[in-house]
Amino acid sequence: MTMGTASDILWIGTYTPDGGGRAKGIGAVREHQDGSLEWLGTAVEAQSPSFLAVHPTLPVVYAAAEQRKKVQAYRRRGDAALELNGAPQPAGEATCHVAVDPRGRFATAACWGDGQVLLYELNDDGGLAGRFPAAPSVDPHASLAPGSPRQSRAHASLMLSDGRVMTTDLGHDTLRIWNYEPGRGLVADHEVILPYGSGPRHMVEHPTGNVFIVSEYSVEVFVVRPEAGTYELVFRGPATAGGSQDGDSAAEICLGPQRNFAYAGVRGSNIVSVLEVAGGGTELIPVKDFGSGGDWPRHHLVRGNWLHVAHERSDNIATFELDPVTGLPGPKLHDLGTPSPTALVSAG
Repeated sequence: MTMGTASDILWIGTYTPDGGGRAKGIGAVREHQDGSLEWLGTAVEAQSPSFLAVHPTLPVVYAAAEQRKKVQAYRRRGDAALELNGAPQPAGEATCHVAVDPRGRFATAACWGDGQVLLYELNDDGGLAGRFPAAPSVDPHASLAPGSPRQSRAHASLMLSDGRVMTTDLGHDTLRIWNYEPGRGLVADHEVILPYGSGPRHMVEHPTGNVFIVSEYSVEVFVVRPEAGTYELVFRGPATAGGSQDGDSAAEICLGPQRNFAYAGVRGSNIVSVLEVAGGGTELIPVKDFGSGGDWPRHHLVRGNWLHVAHERSDNIATFELDPVTGLPGPKLHDLGTPSPTALVSAG
């Protein structure tokens, strides 16, 4: 095993047998200077820790225990191991995402199964303390939905640079913006209504303050821009250069190293699309689609010029080198076998 620094470590969210996966818990890998990844083992046994987040200043990791309706904090032990940090806290059905305030005051959880958005205040050692459910979503498209009401499906939280929190509701096609109030949790500010049936999933904030969203169902990208404190939809376009196929579902969107390109992953077709950031951060223009290097690219991460893509169904993480000028990847450089990876998070 090659020695490195703690910042070379990536934590790997996974599905374990209770979620139909093959992992044992949170994985740990080391990234080498050539972009290759080295499997270091299971950092801690856990049940379907499908998404992870890292405390901004403390050696603490948060995991969504998706099938158990819980959120758990872990304390880093040594270089690539984790141990429990307090008791698990109750969440909602199919807890699929966690995020942490950049000031370390709270963590949030989004629950796909029942639409709950939850805030947990953090104590001095990063442990989960007070639990505050946010107000439930109301479907703005209710009049368009035939039959029974659509289920709210919260999917992700984004900590905005202005201190607010944005969450996606994949079931109600909305972005919800919140303010944090100590002792109260998330208090609704406003919401942005996206097109019916689009299914907003994950988001990333551009340095302009605009937020880029990828939609799971319609396989599109959207841009919302803050105008006098209120986000407005300013762009809608395809998430891929070649169009989506039946059975496709978009997963993750992230920015490239120079912030002039974004990368959207699509499961089914198993591609990652390169999108140029245009119009001063108000447009996303597809440039090229490329094979993701495996089956079911659920999540991906850019570190420097390396793009790592986690494939849930083919049990591998594929690594590509990105051209900083064109944004395009070279051939697949490295392939790491690892069971049922669902999220990639930098440890430091």
